[in-house]
Amino acid sequence: MNIWEKITGSDMTKEMKSFESRVKKLPADYQAAWAQINAYLWPHSDFTGRNLMPILDVAAFCDDLINDSKTYADIYQESVDQEVTKALKKVTDKTK
Repeated sequence: MNIWEKITGSDMTKEMKSFESRVKKLPADYQAAWAQINAYLWPHSDFTGRNLMPILDVAAFCDDLINDSKTYADIYQESVDQEVTKALKKVTDKTK
């Protein structure tokens, strides 16, 4: 991005057109969700809206949100580990 694109906002226009073309390919309920997200986000932007552009990259935004979250596999593994620990404790208590 050069300085002229940044001043005029043409870089953002290109990105928004790209987003909108991708949204038009989505099912209707996804399009409705996108419209609600847009309606909610833009009042929180700065004068240019440039501060919102990074979070409109949905994949990266979601990755950042769930970065340290546990997966279902992690939660399931923890529950299995707890059950095995309980069972082993019962067995060792009986042998004492």
